[in-house]
Amino acid sequence: MAKRVGVDKWMFGTVLLLMLFGLVMVFSASAVLAKATLGSPYAYVSKQAAWALLGLVALFILMRVDYRKYNNPAIIFPAMIATAVMLLGVFAWRSMNGAHRWLHLGPASLQPSELAKPVIVLFLAWFLQTRIHQIDDIKQTILPAVIPPLVYIALILKEPDLGTALVCAAVLMLMLFLAGLPMRWIAVALACAAPVMYWMLFHVAWRAKRMMVFFNPEADPKGAGFHILQSLIAVGSGGLYGRGLMEGLQKLFYLPEPHTDFIFANICEELGLIGALCVVAAFCILGYRGLRAAFLSTDPFARFLAFGLTMALLVQAFFNISVVVALLPTKGIPLPLISSGGTSVFVTLACMGVLLNVTREID
Repeated sequence: MAKRVGVDKWMFGTVLLLMLFGLVMVFSASAVLAKATLGSPYAYVSKQAAWALLGLVALFILMRVDYRKYNNPAIIFPAMIATAVMLLGVFAWRSMNGAHRWLHLGPASLQPSELAKPVIVLFLAWFLQTRIHQIDDIKQTILPAVIPPLVYIALILKEPDLGTALVCAAVLMLMLFLAGLPMRWIAVALACAAPVMYWMLFHVAWRAKRMMVFFNPEADPKGAGFHILQSLIAVGSGGLYGRGLMEGLQKLFYLPEPHTDFIFANICEELGLIGALCVVAAFCILGYRGLRAAFLSTDPFARFLAFGLTMALLVQAFFNISVVVALLPTKGIPLPLISSGGTSVFVTLACMGVLLNVTREID
């Protein structure tokens, strides 16, 4: 098959549009908050812009690096070890809001759990490419494939960060399904995970309270139900066309985390249903183009790599949007390419660079 001269222009354009749109919405959602707490309305957006610029550099570099270079244990295992060390390293720093999620390096901070997602994808793409015909072998394939990601997931849960852990678990399951894992093994995995999830959700006090409020937010409108009620007010008050850019009211110290976890609520309020649907449509375009690259590729490594990176993006976007509209309990997980968060936007852009390189191989 002839090598393409250029990358997938639809994917490239959509990634850039979402990133630029994210910068606009981060400023819109954070300007008043940043002015009140940090003294400058540009505090959050300037930091986000710096990380986005670094991410763009990574994207342009990685989209020109042949993805086959990553199909090498000399790259994969050091990346896995480094990520594991960083996931352990977060516990050496003091907690923030009761969580150990960041490595603080001077004025900058790094969230290793964001790195865990592409590293899991890379490992599984390398491991599963030659095990498709042995996927039912528990000793040779299933256990060696799931143990490293489960170690990452356990460390992320310990932080605690249930949302990112669920994204990693979903990507693991979907990539094994793509490899042909029989449904009986998926059923066994879900059966084993069910009691663990039940314990984490209903026997950890703060999560149990969050679950109860999820089913009835009005039961504690000024406490545990505050986040989701304010989010729903923002979503509903936007109507069809929204209040207008920069004109949202819920971000004025009503909606918690309006520039990070709940930025989609601010989008709904300011740009309305039409703006929200445009964002969803952009992620659908990325999903379609990414899955197209995966399923048209004749290289098993490229297929798994493209599929895993695409699903990691889509699952995270699905979780974030579902939380904002109260389809899922509240979890701290950013909307890819849009939410404020330096590590998230940098890693996502870098992953899109790798995915764009894969698209060079598709006619």
